[in-house]
Amino acid sequence: MRLRASTPPVGERLDKADPVRDMFAEIAPKYDLLNRVLSLGVDQGWRRAATREALLLHPKRVLDVATGTADFALELKRAAPDAEVIGCDFVPQMLEIGRQKAAARGLDVQLEEGDALNLPYEDASFDVVTCAFGFRNFADYKRGLAEFHRVLRPNGRLVILEFPPPPRGAFGALFRFYFRHVLPTIGRLVSGSVGAYTYLPASVMAFPEPARLADMMLASGFRARYRLLTFGVAALHVGQKV
Repeated sequence: MRLRASTPPVGERLDKADPVRDMFAEIAPKYDLLNRVLSLGVDQGWRRAATREALLLHPKRVLDVATGTADFALELKRAAPDAEVIGCDFVPQMLEIGRQKAAARGLDVQLEEGDALNLPYEDASFDVVTCAFGFRNFADYKRGLAEFHRVLRPNGRLVILEFPPPPRGAFGALFRFYFRHVLPTIGRLVSGSVGAYTYLPASVMAFPEPARLADMMLASGFRARYRLLTFGVAALHVGQKV
């Protein structure tokens, strides 16, 4: 098995888009399996919590940005079969796997190629925008939030599910050890990619703290709140377009 050694840059970096796209294209066939193994299945519960927030006001049109292999878009459609659900991502290989999953499950979800920092949709065209575990991969967080705000209708809802930096204390220390040592080893063995599962913990460590992300949402024109999941391993941010 050939191991890919390069690691994309983390944080807000204008040079990260192409390396991130290449990395996800490479690991696309093993992406879903790795998510289940590396999170011990807990990520599915996090997505269900995010789904409840996204669908609380019974939206008619939902956009899932950085949809990847469409796990979250498919969960949204399953829970709201009458809603139009569109998934957008800039990695064609991930979208193709998502289309296969949608067909196998009989779910009518539109999966379209597009850049999160320049979304190919009209202003005020969605009731809800979601982003599950993709926001930290953006090259420019403020630009991404501005695009979310642009495509949302007045009073529209934004739901972001993401890994914040591990919390302080004993549990946080244990999680840091897992992220820095155990996760890269498992990821490398399963996917054959050194860079991808070195990038993941590095990107989490470089991501804004939950309170800071909420402040960024406020500055971008949202009312914002958040809550921590599983002792702070994940964070669920909810915004309302002002």
